[in-house]
Amino acid sequence: MDERTPVGVVVAGGRGRRIGGDKAIVELDGVPLLHYPLAALQEVCGEVAVVAKRDTVLPPLRGAVEVWIEPDEPRHPLVGIVHALLRAGGRPILAVAVDLPLVDAATLRALARVRLGDAAAAVLTADGRLQPLCALYDPRALPGLSRFDPSARTTEIVAALGIVEVPAPDPSRFLNVNAPEDVLEASLRLHAAARAGGRR
Repeated sequence: MDERTPVGVVVAGGRGRRIGGDKAIVELDGVPLLHYPLAALQEVCGEVAVVAKRDTVLPPLRGAVEVWIEPDEPRHPLVGIVHALLRAGGRPILAVAVDLPLVDAATLRALARVRLGDAAAAVLTADGRLQPLCALYDPRALPGLSRFDPSARTTEIVAALGIVEVPAPDPSRFLNVNAPEDVLEASLRLHAAARAGGRR
């Protein structure tokens, strides 16, 4: 496979305390949360993996999906990004957080095609905010990420890498499902998107 073809990665190592734990298996319309970004990535990437902590509870995975176990500490989303870049064998990674169930394949496909030039990553922006867990990371990002300060904000660490900002085609797809009320909101948006698609 072309060494420039990205590996799709679902970042699933968070604690999920606000949602009651085990975020990957929380059900959204009867489907585990993890399956939404996983399915979108599988439409775009020939190889897909889930990066998680050793104690992360995962649902049964569909298709040929590897599970990459990241270090136990620190508890920070960029640990999964670093680990995935190390496991990807010199290829870029197209990363999506487990709690972004509304991100669709069209958005990820456009992100995967971004020409990075000298940049280390292409990061989606929604409503003017960076989405560092919906991004294309080149291996060149590793030096800037390998020794990041775990107390620093993820967006600040990633912005300092030298990035291409990619405006999201539909910012409403960037709902982070972090709490029980977010599950309801995500369900409402899924149904609204389905209705809109049916009217086209």
